[in-house]
Amino acid sequence: MDMAMMKHALELAYENVENRNGGPFAAIIVKDGIVVGKGTNIVTTSNDPTAHAEISAIRDACANLDDYQLTDCEIYTTCEPCPMCLGAIYWARPKAVFYYNTREEAAEIGFDDQFIYDQIGLTMEKRSMIMKKIEVDSGRQPFELWRTTADKVEY
Repeated sequence: MDMAMMKHALELAYENVENRNGGPFAAIIVKDGIVVGKGTNIVTTSNDPTAHAEISAIRDACANLDDYQLTDCEIYTTCEPCPMCLGAIYWARPKAVFYYNTREEAAEIGFDDQFIYDQIGLTMEKRSMIMKKIEVDSGRQPFELWRTTADKVEY
C-alpha cells in the first residue's frame, strides 16, 4: 500500500471535477512501484455509462502492458468499486485494490449503487429489468466452436 499513489489518484479525481470532465472518481494502476495506467470518470462527457475510472484505468494499463491481465498490479481508486467495476477488476486479476471513499460515502453525494448490488442477488424472474433466455436455431453455435477450437487463448 502506497499513500503517495492514493494521493495521486485523489488529485486526478479533484482535477476531473474541477475541469468538468465527469464525476469525482479516479483510479491508477501500479506495477512494481510504477504507474502503468490511469483513468477518471468520464461518463457524462463521453456519453458512455461504462466510462468509470477503474474501467478506464484497466483499459489504459492493459494497453500499456500489452496484456489482458494485471498480474502483480495494484489498483488505487478514490472510491470502493461499483458492481460493474468490481467485475472488471476481478477479470483483470490484480493482486490488490485500495480505495479511499466507501460506497456509503458515494451514496451520500448521489452515487448510490445499492440498487445494483440488490438486483445481482435476485433470480432473473425477480429482477426489475426483463432478462429472459431465448432459444433459436441459428445453425452456427459460437459456444460449440469455442469448445472445439484447439488453439484458443484461454482466459
